[in-house]
Amino acid sequence: MTFTVSFDQITKSFGPVQVLHGVSFELEPGRVYGLLGENGAGKSTLMKILAGYESRSGGRLLLAGREVNFQGPRDAETAGIAMIHQEFALAEDLTIMQNVFLGHEKTKGLWLDDAAMRAETALVLKEVGLQAAPDTPVRRLIVAEKQLVEIAKALQREARLLIMDEPTATLTPGETERLFALMARLKARGVTIIYISHKLDEVERVTDDIVVMRDGRFVARDHTSQVSRQQMATLMIGRELADLYPRKDPRPEGAPLIRVQGLNVPGWAKDISFEAAPGEILGFAGLVGAGRTELFEGLLGLRPATVERVEIAGHAVRIRSPREAADLGLTYLSEDRKGKGLHVNFPLRQNLTLMALKQYCRPWLRPDAEQKALREAVDAFGIRTGSLTIKAASLSGGNQQKLALAKVLHPNPKVIVLDEPTRGVDVGAKRDIYFLIQRLAREGRAVIVVSSELMELIGCCHRIVVMRGGVQQATLASDEKLTEEVLIRHATGTH
Repeated sequence: MTFTVSFDQITKSFGPVQVLHGVSFELEPGRVYGLLGENGAGKSTLMKILAGYESRSGGRLLLAGREVNFQGPRDAETAGIAMIHQEFALAEDLTIMQNVFLGHEKTKGLWLDDAAMRAETALVLKEVGLQAAPDTPVRRLIVAEKQLVEIAKALQREARLLIMDEPTATLTPGETERLFALMARLKARGVTIIYISHKLDEVERVTDDIVVMRDGRFVARDHTSQVSRQQMATLMIGRELADLYPRKDPRPEGAPLIRVQGLNVPGWAKDISFEAAPGEILGFAGLVGAGRTELFEGLLGLRPATVERVEIAGHAVRIRSPREAADLGLTYLSEDRKGKGLHVNFPLRQNLTLMALKQYCRPWLRPDAEQKALREAVDAFGIRTGSLTIKAASLSGGNQQKLALAKVLHPNPKVIVLDEPTRGVDVGAKRDIYFLIQRLAREGRAVIVVSSELMELIGCCHRIVVMRGGVQQATLASDEKLTEEVLIRHATGTH
C-alpha cells in the first residue's frame, strides 16, 4: 500500500483558542520533508494529531486515501507512524531494552522473552550507532545517547512515517552525521520522514521538500533546492529578516564582575578558571560530554564541586545552592528547561516569579503584582500564549524557553549563565534572543553563553572558552579570524 498522508482542512482548538486553521497538504512516501515555522506556528500540534497524541477539532486525516481516527499513539504506531519528541519520553529507571519494547514486549508462553528482545535491541542500537549494551539503565546515558534510544524505539516498531522534532539538538557533529546517514537509508527503504528543525542549514542539506506554517496556517510547500535559507526565514516569519546577529560592541575593559579560579567537578571538569567583565559576553564551546553544563551546575551548587575562589563584583563568595547564587546576583538558565528550568505543571505567573518571591511578599503574596509582572514579561519577551492563566506545559517549546529566560532574569542579576539559550527556538526568536543578550551586556551585566552552535558563539561573544573532556583547552578572542573550524579543532584536540 502506498503510504501517502493527507491533511484535509485540519483545525484544532484548545478551549476558546484556535491554534490550527484549515491546514491542508499532502506527503508522498519515501521523501524527507522539512516542516518549518516559528514557535507557536502549529507544527508540533499538527504532528501530535498525526501521531495520535492529540485529536483534531475538524477536518480529515487520510492515509493512502482512507480517513483515520487515532485514539492514541498506539493506534498511530500500529498504522506505521512514530514520533520522536524533542523532550524525551523514556523511563529513566528501565534499561534500554525495556524502553525499546515498552508496551510491545515479546513473550514466550507466560514469560517475557528477554533473549529475543535483547537481540533485537542490539540490532537497532547498532543501526543508530549507539555503543551501549541493551541492559544499560537509561539514567546512565548522556543526553545525546538518550536521543538515539528514542530513534531506536521507532525503528524497532518498523515505522513507515517518522516524525523527528529537533533530533540533532543534543548531538555532536559526528553523531549528527550518523543520523543523516541513517535517514538516507530509511528514505531508500521508502520511509517518509518529517524533519522539524530550526537549523536551516540542516534542512537545506537533508530534506527534499519544505512545508512552511505560520500562525496555525499552511503557508507554502516547495522543493528545498528551489528555496534559499533567507527565503525560508522570510516565509516563516512573514517579513524580511535583517541581520541575525547584532553588531558586536568592543570587548569592555575593567575589573571582572565574576572571577572563578580552580573549579573542579569530579568526573566532569578539572581546574577550570575564567572571568568576565561588566558588559562582556563570554562563550563556552565544546562537544557533548565536554563538561560545560556540569561545570556550571557545580558552580551553582547543583552537583558536588570544589573551587579555590569565586568572586562576584570583587567580593569573595561561597555558593552552596542556586538560591544563594541568585541572592549574590548570579542566575543560571538550564539547558533542560522542563526538568530544571520550569515547573511545567505550574501556571505562567508562578514560574515567572518563583526566583523573586521576596519582592511580592510584603508581607503577604500579592498575585495582582505578579500578574502585572507576567503581562510585562509576555510583551517584553514575545511569549505567545492565548491566555495568561494556562500552565507552562501548554506553551510551545520555544515559548517555554522564552518564559525560562524571563524567569532567570526576573531577579535582576549581575551575572547570567545561559545554557543552550536558543535550543528549539525558531530563527526569528533566535535573533530576538541574540539582541536580548547584547542588551543585557550593555546594561553592565556579565553574560556567559554555553552553546553547541559554534556560529552562535562566534556571532555573539567577545571571547570563547573551549573545553574538551572536562579540561579547558583554550580561550579565544571572537574576531573576524575565528571560524567554526578553529573551534572544532580545539574541541576535538586536533589543533
